[in-house]
Amino acid sequence: MKNLITKIENVSELTGQFTAWFTLFIVLITFIVVILRYVFDIGSIALQESITYFHAFVFMLGAAYTLKHEGHVRVDIFYRKMSKIKKAWVDLLGTLFLLFPVCLFILYSSWEYVITSWRLHEGSAEAGGLAYVYILKTTLIIMPLLILIQGIAIALKNLLLIKINSTNPAQDS
Repeated sequence: MKNLITKIENVSELTGQFTAWFTLFIVLITFIVVILRYVFDIGSIALQESITYFHAFVFMLGAAYTLKHEGHVRVDIFYRKMSKIKKAWVDLLGTLFLLFPVCLFILYSSWEYVITSWRLHEGSAEAGGLAYVYILKTTLIIMPLLILIQGIAIALKNLLLIKINSTNPAQDS
């Protein structure tokens, strides 16, 4: 089971590292937009929209990586004082009853929206904008899938911790 957890977490790690490069693109494209606008008095809707696209990609595609590294906001008034086994139970139940249902709801509610966008090859409403809105909307499907995959790793890891602790309660600290 540890091997499966590692493989699943590698997916989140790779997508997170890949997505991190988008922040560099955001900085470079923003720099180009500013230079074009203020030095050459040239505007580019496509470049400005690409910044928005990359920004969305960072958040949507990096969410599972952030989840893997426990970077999401957590109100842990009680959690931080809990033992490892109690934390494992909270994480397992939270994953099963909160994370999975939310991801499945996002998938279900976004599916037709994204499919329709692909059928239309939806483009920007702005003249000179990007013709790839359907690719941007696809992240509404990819994001919950990546989070579900990482959620499986979290659930398995916590199940393993609970199982190990049930056979050797002295390890809980």
